[in-house]
Amino acid sequence: MLSTHPAGVQSGRQFLPKVTDASPNQELLPLTARINSSDRLEIGGCDVTTLVEQFGSPLYILDEDTLRNACCQYREAFKKYYPGESQVLYASKAWSCLAVCAIASQEGLGIDVVSGGELYTALQAGVSPDKLYLHGNNKSLEELKLAINSGCTIVVDNWHELRTLGHWSSVIGNSDTNDPVRIMLRLTPGIECHTHEYIRTGHLDSKFGFDPNQLDEVFAFVSQHSALNCVGLHAHIGSQIFEQQPHQDLAGVMVQWLDKASSYGLQMQELNVGGGLGIRYTEADDPPSIEAWVKGVCTAIQNACVTQQIALPKLLCEPGRSLIGSACVTAYTVGSSKTVPGIRTYIAIDGGMSDNPRPITYQSVYRAVVANKMSAPATQTVTIAGKHCESGDILIKEATLPPSEPGDILVVLATGAYNYSMASNYNRLARPAAVVVKAGEANVILRRETYQDLMRQDCLPARLSSET
Repeated sequence: MLSTHPAGVQSGRQFLPKVTDASPNQELLPLTARINSSDRLEIGGCDVTTLVEQFGSPLYILDEDTLRNACCQYREAFKKYYPGESQVLYASKAWSCLAVCAIASQEGLGIDVVSGGELYTALQAGVSPDKLYLHGNNKSLEELKLAINSGCTIVVDNWHELRTLGHWSSVIGNSDTNDPVRIMLRLTPGIECHTHEYIRTGHLDSKFGFDPNQLDEVFAFVSQHSALNCVGLHAHIGSQIFEQQPHQDLAGVMVQWLDKASSYGLQMQELNVGGGLGIRYTEADDPPSIEAWVKGVCTAIQNACVTQQIALPKLLCEPGRSLIGSACVTAYTVGSSKTVPGIRTYIAIDGGMSDNPRPITYQSVYRAVVANKMSAPATQTVTIAGKHCESGDILIKEATLPPSEPGDILVVLATGAYNYSMASNYNRLARPAAVVVKAGEANVILRRETYQDLMRQDCLPARLSSET
């Protein structure tokens, strides 16, 4: 909901969830967020200021209830609107770690992975291989071998990979069962949506997927290789999408492709329509709810199947950001400040582009609150600067906040997606810790890196050592 406070006097209260059963992607803060009697922000029953005192800052704070709620809303919406079989996959590139994969798996979700590292993480988290799908436009032989040996499904992206698998799978097969290798084919649908150019992946000029003009040749190739079990088709049109029409258009295109595959004797049972549902980063953002998005996709697939006169396929989707984005915040400690008269005031925090590279990479906009002053009127417009040696290290250019001072705890909202997963050690900063909070309990899910961690992979040749 848009704030009803006059401009310049908002407080942190305006960002609190309006209803606890809301769609998480439409909220700026996790669903459990509240203000306690000390006028401090609480998430998952934990005082954010106390969490920083205990675990340090910067600190990623993941609300388990919000993540589980989003998983449940996707799962239940498919049961409600799709009469056929369905499977929701968590796009773990948004944030891949053991705890997040385990929570998603416990909620009945599969995992979409895009590298050997993400696949290994999901396997170590206990995710069943039959619910793992490996993506990527340039998978290494090692990654393909890990996927084949683990028994997960490989989403084939291009001719090089398809030919490699066609030859290799006939030689090694699945080392445990000797079953054909399960694959899906990723196709580029030529459907564009209004989002950042770097996260549009469905238009024809994209590094991902087979061109639709190659369909006949691709289907013919697969039909001639019995060691490949092609179970379905995949397409993804982008990320942070608010429009519903592109996904409805995608459904019609994909069902036509599925029908075409049958003419080559390919009995494909699965359609993966990708993900991409956006979240609310600012008051101006107005994404569809999870249920509305699922309903639109399910209806479009059913209508397309009626038109093509084919049976309903198993329907898959792979949300990432809309599952975890709003479930997490990042807490920082305020440090120095600088006022440039007549221009702006800078407020510096103890993190920045190394723990959240999205503002400098995508010009992404965020909102922030001061966790220890939640009801204080926001009477200042400041620029929140990171601590890196980089002029562009700006998290928020125009943040409306209460007057802040060193030691205040500044919290940036909706940082669950593509923050930790894109974090770096720029300037040799150690990556932050992450905790998961629930019912007043906080548990570390990612330890804070140390200087020793930064040095762990360094090697100093003997001739460069000062001791020689």
